[in-house]
Amino acid sequence: MRKINRSQVKDFLKKTNGHFFSVEFVKKDGTVRKLVGRTGVKKYLKGGENKVEGPGRPYVTVYDVQNKGYRTVNANTVQSIKFGNDVLLVEDN
Repeated sequence: MRKINRSQVKDFLKKTNGHFFSVEFVKKDGTVRKLVGRTGVKKYLKGGENKVEGPGRPYVTVYDVQNKGYRTVNANTVQSIKFGNDVLLVEDN
């Protein structure tokens, strides 16, 4: 089990390069959610522009493989990430 700094979460999720990972985060309504997904999935896109992600914004778009849909994860509320054999606990700066 390793620790990762909160400021590194968004970059870490982006660098998974389409590999599966699970992430536990606090949703906007305050409930904790665990999601298994991948970044970089473009198969189900229907055009338009992703206005959620961007410089200075803490959001990452993830394809939820269990519920078959895109979800937005707020990197500022991520509690843990499991990628491969690594479990990363997120700690504040």
